[in-house]
Amino acid sequence: MGTRRARNGDSLSILFVLCGFLFGYTCGWTPIVVKNITQLGPQITSDVTRVSRDGGYSVLLNGQIIWLYDDTECLDRDGKQLSFVSNTAAYAEDANKNVSMLVDFGVEAVGKDKKTGKTNYAILADTTVATGGWISFSRDELDFNDKRKGIERVAIWPGTSPTPYSTSQALLFAPLVYVDNKPQDPSKEYQARGMTLISIAASSSGPTVDRQGDLIISGLQVAYGGFSSVLGYTSTAKPQDLNDRDVYLFGMTEAGLQLARASVGQLTDFSKYSFWDPTQLRFIKNPPELGEKDFKRVYLPGTFSSGSIFYSPYFHTFLMVYFNKYVDSIFRIRFLELNAPLGDDPTWPKQGKRGKGIAPEDVEALVKYAWSPEQELYKSPPAKGGFNYAGMAHPEYFNRQYFAPTLYPKGTSASERRNQ
Repeated sequence: MGTRRARNGDSLSILFVLCGFLFGYTCGWTPIVVKNITQLGPQITSDVTRVSRDGGYSVLLNGQIIWLYDDTECLDRDGKQLSFVSNTAAYAEDANKNVSMLVDFGVEAVGKDKKTGKTNYAILADTTVATGGWISFSRDELDFNDKRKGIERVAIWPGTSPTPYSTSQALLFAPLVYVDNKPQDPSKEYQARGMTLISIAASSSGPTVDRQGDLIISGLQVAYGGFSSVLGYTSTAKPQDLNDRDVYLFGMTEAGLQLARASVGQLTDFSKYSFWDPTQLRFIKNPPELGEKDFKRVYLPGTFSSGSIFYSPYFHTFLMVYFNKYVDSIFRIRFLELNAPLGDDPTWPKQGKRGKGIAPEDVEALVKYAWSPEQELYKSPPAKGGFNYAGMAHPEYFNRQYFAPTLYPKGTSASERRNQ
């Protein structure tokens, strides 16, 4: 798992390993026990002189673990700004031996330190934030940022971990945010413009990104995909083609999580989405109001600020690991309780699909069973007087079956359908 640490204006990425287990299914909710904790320390890079990054999200592709970050500031040894961009990406140097070290890309020499004579290095050396960073801006976004010179800006923040749709590619709904450094109304320092869709790959020369259009989801809608996304089978049959897969997109609101569903091939067309209505226990065509406060019309009521939803091959169900909006640095967890079906669907009785559990691709289970009550998993140690934020799980580090088996190319042996 990982968090961001807020301390004296800096933010550090801190990694933890938790080893835990669930007791066997019982007639009540299953308690969660953490067996031991290992703090792996801050993420570091030798490629730049000094760096401070927001966020910290990850995905495994082509044998590389890609880390994505929000606002990234490079500094010299005395703290003077060398560059500032709204997003960057890096590789884990060696995910099997040293999970804290990163390899950065787009690094440039930006003069020498006056005291030591050593060369300063920065990522994407640009102090105007006009170029955005790793994820490209559209022409109008570039023009706006270039004109305002950082006083006001449009930012693209990855916001959550990408969702693989093959072993070599992933998708991510990233928020477009309008940032006003000195707003007349303090509540409007950050205003959501909506969500843009990007596809991600891993090459020998570094992580690559392709933006799929400008604004896919308007800022007047729930930010679907901004919390987490899960890909799997359609509700009708096992597909023969990846384009037949459905993506379940979770978005945060003041009342909790809302859920939308779309085919992989229709993700760029919001009019093709459907939306979960808890009162009818089915997907409908009309999206809920952004400010919906009736908990009966919210997919999962509660408070959420960051998190991950993923299938655990060890526990044979979906897990949700997250931070809520309380500034207490605590990871919280829920699991999909297969002994708590939401209806009388004969396909989805107790114990999972047709009573035989669920597979990683059985994403429809996310609307067929109840989530367990919230439990505290782990209180991460903040810096003195500070707090941690942006906490989420990074399952590629511990899930031996990180990719759903059907995402591997045809002909891949069973022994190779594993995360090494």
